[in-house]
Amino acid sequence: MTTSRQDYYDLLGVNRGASDEDIKKAFRKLAMEYHPDRNKREGAAEKFKEINEAYQVLSDSQKRSVYDRYGHAGVSGNGGARGFEGFENFSGFGDIFDAFFGGTTGTRPNAPRRGADLKYALTIDLVDAALGIEKEVKLERTEVCGGCNGSRSAPGSSPNICSNCGGTGQVRRAHESVFGQFVQVVPCGVCRGEGQTITDPCDTCRGIGRERRSRTLEVAIPAGIEDGVQIRLRGEGEAGHNGGTPGDLYVLIRVRRHETFRREGNDILYTLPVNMAQAALGTKITVPTLTDEDAEIVIPAGTQTGAVIQLRNMGIPYMRSSRRGDQRVTVDVQTPKKLSEEQRMLFEELAKSFGDDPAGISEQDKGFFNKLKDAISGE
Repeated sequence: MTTSRQDYYDLLGVNRGASDEDIKKAFRKLAMEYHPDRNKREGAAEKFKEINEAYQVLSDSQKRSVYDRYGHAGVSGNGGARGFEGFENFSGFGDIFDAFFGGTTGTRPNAPRRGADLKYALTIDLVDAALGIEKEVKLERTEVCGGCNGSRSAPGSSPNICSNCGGTGQVRRAHESVFGQFVQVVPCGVCRGEGQTITDPCDTCRGIGRERRSRTLEVAIPAGIEDGVQIRLRGEGEAGHNGGTPGDLYVLIRVRRHETFRREGNDILYTLPVNMAQAALGTKITVPTLTDEDAEIVIPAGTQTGAVIQLRNMGIPYMRSSRRGDQRVTVDVQTPKKLSEEQRMLFEELAKSFGDDPAGISEQDKGFFNKLKDAISGE
């Protein structure tokens, strides 16, 4: 605890002959650093009290005289002076900030405010995602009241300007502090910051100015959209406050799994089962596509399982582009699990014609003929 006036100068970090303005500046800096609402370190609150006491003594000639005669007891409350004069009504760091800079830093309570955004999850089929479609979205949202058009008053009447704040929604309060007088701007308590009072409220919204409504909106799904993409509909969210703009609606697209096709980037994957004879001899087969039209593909003779046949530009369109992906058809050669007597005889004759280790057959083709032997033997 300080024992002389010089200790107070040292505490504030100023010279003994410092001006009142220098003392005030030093106090402001230290008070901001050690205020208990801002500095949670141990001892900060006690330090703040000492800084405040030092400022009050050094900034007031009468208190300096009392301190020189009675010492610390003269300003600690025992000698009749209050150590926290000017701070006893401060509720937190926001108050001391107002004292430094002369008012609140918040926005006007009755200022226009943007409405809240909304989200909606929409599930579509893979074909719809690939080709594009328009879908209906049904939702509930807060809109400007249709009965009063947001005025909150019944038709034929209008709000009254608040007599307490003159329609500003704010009132100014003057306070005395260690810095002198400062003005604090606070919301009006009569109109609750709205700047007007409603004497005849609207029956539809009960004086709120907004109401809940069900809406059906058309959402254009662009061709090529992917699972997890959000579509933004501007101005289709919640209504704003005090004439503010409405929020936006974000539609989250979910793409349902398809029974036949699988997507990989902008390509469409399709697995085509063929029998052993088709794979060995080659053939033409019609396969489905994303459109209503089927496509005919050629299966070359000797095609093995896993072979891929490419259908150019038959895949999914790239968004905002004229390009399209491909459809990739993967061949899956099926080995028959059951054979009729006639089929078994034919396969046996075929197997005999090849022999046990037919010459001229590639390693890849040997796998095919091993499957053939397995089918004949029933394994």
